[in-house]
Amino acid sequence: MDFLDIRWGMIWDYRELFFRGIGVTLALTVVGYLGGFVLGLFVGMGKLSKKKWIYYPSKYYVDFFRGTPLLVQILLIHLALIPGVFGHSLGYFVSGALALVLNSAAYNAEIIRAGIQSIEKGQMEAARSLGMTKNVAMKNIILPQAFRRMVPPLGNELIALLKDSSLVTIIAANDLLYAGKVVAGASFRFWEPYLTVAILYLCLTFVFGKIISYVEKRFSNSYVPTQRKKMFSTRR
Repeated sequence: MDFLDIRWGMIWDYRELFFRGIGVTLALTVVGYLGGFVLGLFVGMGKLSKKKWIYYPSKYYVDFFRGTPLLVQILLIHLALIPGVFGHSLGYFVSGALALVLNSAAYNAEIIRAGIQSIEKGQMEAARSLGMTKNVAMKNIILPQAFRRMVPPLGNELIALLKDSSLVTIIAANDLLYAGKVVAGASFRFWEPYLTVAILYLCLTFVFGKIISYVEKRFSNSYVPTQRKKMFSTRR
């Protein structure tokens, strides 16, 4: 049977392609996640604002990027937005990273919003009564507590973004999945390259999972009541 005729030895001949794919995948994931966290922080705070000119743009941003497929967003940014603004393409990495940043920011914004709202209102009132401005109280009192509760969902977002980064293959990014496609096209064999891609993604998510578990232990949130943990949305 053909599916039992797996020749793992051929994968070694394409090792440089897979190594490069791992590097591009990790780079896209890290850039997308860090950029998405920073932007998501502003958008999440915007959704908590009582000023309508801040609240509604933040709300529509989250609705758009959570309500449309990431694959469509990548194509729009790579084929329409960037050429429209700059007059030419800036390459697959810029397009892919920008799409991941914008998409991840929408999910992170909801995590951050829920985390901040889970802090008792009395905390802010107590800080204001001590003479702190709202921004200082948010920075020194609310956000540190909220961040401890955000760690688990933010970790889930990182794992999801790692897997979603494979969608940039559609714009010919030299990521891990693209390496598998190239090997499959060159060898006319499919089990070996795509199983290799799956195993490598599994290894990466395992490593990321261990890192997240370590961070969770450092920022233990065992004191968070069970009903509050349910406030945090999980992705996919």
